[in-house]
Amino acid sequence: MTVLAARTRDTVTFHAVELFKEAYGLQQAGIDIISLGIGEPDFTAAPQVVAAMERAAHRGLSGYSAPAGLPALREAIAEFYGKHLGAPVDASRVIVTSGASGALLLAAMALVNPGDEVLMPDPCYPANRNFISAAGGTTRMIPTSAETRFQLCPEHIDANWGPNTRGVLIASPSNPTGTSIPRAVLTRLIEQVHARQGFVMMDEIYLALTYEGTPRSALAIDDNVIILNSFSKYFHMTGWRLGWMIVPSQLVAPIEKMAASLAICAPTLAQHGALACFEPATMKIFEDRRAAFAQRRDFLVPALEEIGIRVPVKPDGAFYVYGDISAHSMDSSAFSSSILHGARVAAVPGLDFGPAHAGHTMRFAYTTGLDRLQEAMHRLKTYLA
Repeated sequence: MTVLAARTRDTVTFHAVELFKEAYGLQQAGIDIISLGIGEPDFTAAPQVVAAMERAAHRGLSGYSAPAGLPALREAIAEFYGKHLGAPVDASRVIVTSGASGALLLAAMALVNPGDEVLMPDPCYPANRNFISAAGGTTRMIPTSAETRFQLCPEHIDANWGPNTRGVLIASPSNPTGTSIPRAVLTRLIEQVHARQGFVMMDEIYLALTYEGTPRSALAIDDNVIILNSFSKYFHMTGWRLGWMIVPSQLVAPIEKMAASLAICAPTLAQHGALACFEPATMKIFEDRRAAFAQRRDFLVPALEEIGIRVPVKPDGAFYVYGDISAHSMDSSAFSSSILHGARVAAVPGLDFGPAHAGHTMRFAYTTGLDRLQEAMHRLKTYLA
């Protein structure tokens, strides 16, 4: 019998995917399920992006790109950060990857040695832990609360940094909470980590989906932060598997060397398509869609509160609401299954995101149209009554 590596046993299960499969099975059986579960926008790639990819395919531009990506795309991403996210960067520091997952894998392989510890907030995106363990590291989940917007703060760094701690992995806005780290708090947190010679891996996948104020990259605070980002969320290109990382200059060559072996390059036709994302007409589409997400959030938060699902912190970004279900249940997995079969509404149990709040929280994604959100709330209100 083949003996599996220990990491296959230690890999954290992603219950959102399991829920998606169960909901899909019910849909295939003819049952109308409204999914507030999977973190995938209902919007798809903009028409200009599809057309650009088709033109590239017809021109035969489907061969490998350089491991760091098409130069024109790296330039476009750098310009996007300068123009829209308040952080001008040199294009040579941008590395195009196979999704943000590819960026996180490369960052973990470049920065984490076996036995190194990485600090993360509880709650956080579950797959993050698996990337660190794949590099041989360990994660310390630090319980957070509504008082810190369910985010790490400088006091957490002081209290939890240990002899094996190598750095932190944080997200702003966050999955599952949709909350951002206030700029002054983030500045002090980065200072605390760098004072200990540690790294800051910053997930900015949802940064452009910010609804309060102007989004600003952590690079505007400190140039040595390792940025992870993606075309999946704001640009709605989930299945295209395209992302990027922005790293300090000294990390570019070693990461590019690893990328050449681990992935060769990101999907080339997806890269050609993504060039069209940054055209003014296409950007207007994305901004209109961002406004639609904000409208959905502004409906969903009070609607959840009305049926007894408390929202401890109003999300200011992404497309998630992190709700407290303790008025109905202290077992989020059982409650998730109950509303899936009883109300025909799918939402993710808090178990996915860390143990601190697992029993009494759930994540509700507003990645479906406002009419379907309204119907979902009607179903939940009727079922819970």
